Amino acid sequence: MKPRATTLRDRRFRITLEDLNGWAFIAVAIAVFAVMTIYPVVSAVITSFQNYKPFGSEWVQFENYKTALTNDLFYKSIRNTAVYTLITVPLSLVIAFAVAVMILPFQRKTQSVFKSLYYIPAVASGVAMSVVWKIIFASDQMGYANYFLMELGIITEPMLFTSDANFLLPIMIIVSLWSSMGVGFLAILAGILNINPEYYEAAMIDGMRNRFQEIFYITIPQMKPQMMFAAVMAVVNTFSVGAIGVQLSGSNPTPGYAGQLIVNHIEDYGFLRYEMGYASTVSLVLLVFIYTISKVAGKVFKED
Repeated sequence: MKPRATTLRDRRFRITLEDLNGWAFIAVAIAVFAVMTIYPVVSAVITSFQNYKPFGSEWVQFENYKTALTNDLFYKSIRNTAVYTLITVPLSLVIAFAVAVMILPFQRKTQSVFKSLYYIPAVASGVAMSVVWKIIFASDQMGYANYFLMELGIITEPMLFTSDANFLLPIMIIVSLWSSMGVGFLAILAGILNINPEYYEAAMIDGMRNRFQEIFYITIPQMKPQMMFAAVMAVVNTFSVGAIGVQLSGSNPTPGYAGQLIVNHIEDYGFLRYEMGYASTVSLVLLVFIYTISKVAGKVFKED
């Protein structure tokens, strides 16, 4: 008796040992992703519709969303985060690209030294950074900034840099620029080093005259994937950072809410006031912002 021919349907629903081995290999990754990513997001969505309590949470429908839309502190944190992001992200990319271009003529060993020095701030903890910068911007005459300004005769008495609402956000931007360019710098440098030198040779034959033309017409277009990665990482870092303002000012909320980013707003209401429902609502707003800006960055740096 001839064996029955295997149909497409039989092959589609038949599970082989190879299939089981494949699922076994990815089971751990799926479990970690479900526990560390899917569960927190789903939990935040559910909690955003509740007046959260450890025992017996109440369903309040859209009250937390209404509270967010009528909360002046929420809008101030959004504004601070927008200003912080719009200044920090472009400047960090420009500086990282400029430094990467400047160290290209050096030998590999010298490049390695510069890469290490440039990447060290990226791995330094927020507390270590705040300690260094709190000494620089200390509010007495022992702070380096106040000392030099007084020595130059620009000011006559120490300025309250980290407790003055007019100075806190600009100082946060300076600290963030110093600490957040390491990953983007390495990505951009790797992209530049991987460009085929024949492109530059062909451009010289076709009449390219100077280094600036090489950068704008060859270097930048050839490394759009690396630029997109650096931009997305800078955006995510900007929206997730919160320790800088709190560590510099020593308080949460920050003085006058001047350095209060959306992450600090979430921590304030979620872990200090313990209004977890409202904090979950703001967290979802933050998630939407990060996703939207990441998509915009993808469109801007999309390869032709």
